[in-house]
Amino acid sequence: MSTSRTELLAWQSELTWALFTHHLDRLEPEDFLREPTALCWTVRQDTDGRWWPDWAETEPDPVPVPTIAWLTWHIGWWWTTATAVVRGARPPERTEIAWPGDGATAVAWMRRLREEWAAALDGLDDAALDAPSAYPWGAEAGLTVGHTAAWVNAELMKNAAEIGQLRLRYAVSR
Repeated sequence: MSTSRTELLAWQSELTWALFTHHLDRLEPEDFLREPTALCWTVRQDTDGRWWPDWAETEPDPVPVPTIAWLTWHIGWWWTTATAVVRGARPPERTEIAWPGDGATAVAWMRRLREEWAAALDGLDDAALDAPSAYPWGAEAGLTVGHTAAWVNAELMKNAAEIGQLRLRYAVSR
């Protein structure tokens, strides 16, 4: 392969990001907190003005449909954590990461996280990709930083598709 694994992961990340921006650029402010069903997860403002996600340690059955706000918080949580892990920093706890409070700020957060992730990927060589990584599966899985980077791309694709479907649904109902 003439392209390094890092370059391939970066290319896939950029492709996924380009597809995601199609939806990010078209979101309306009211799309973020719009509840798509009666059974949904969203973010809720506390008395201090911070926005926290609905959460359950054990995934409920059926799984609630998330709002776009919840999905952007979710991306922010795992991407912040994954970037810290790849950089060798202490990853924040889920309970340390609040939603920014409005759609425009959430989109700006997504853009910043993408830049931070691209910079983290840029610093990886084959040896770094082969280093053990417990995130997000745990050490017992025996996986590597390369697996974590591939998972980030897959998770972004999934969350982008979820946001895209909700945005499309909202756009046709306006």
